[in-house]
Amino acid sequence: MTLMLLTFTDVGPNFGAVGGAGDLRTIVGALLTYGLIVAVLMLVVSATTWALASNSGSWHTAQKAKLGCFVAIGGATLSGAALTWANWLLDIGPHL
Repeated sequence: MTLMLLTFTDVGPNFGAVGGAGDLRTIVGALLTYGLIVAVLMLVVSATTWALASNSGSWHTAQKAKLGCFVAIGGATLSGAALTWANWLLDIGPHL
């Protein structure tokens, strides 16, 4: 049997391994911006459909359009929160 001698060295994380954080920030920002634009456009379409359907007496369509408005607001909120969270994670990384 061979005896292995363990030596303690200074081992730590390699913070320089994540290169291109600026590119990652740009890509994430662009994708989430597109998501926010789509959510706002869907809010406009759903609100218009809700108004027209309520005016014409089509309550089933108005109910679906109202749900579409709530989903679009939730999507816009989540998209904005995801962009803020991604930027926070990228900013806190170099300070660790």
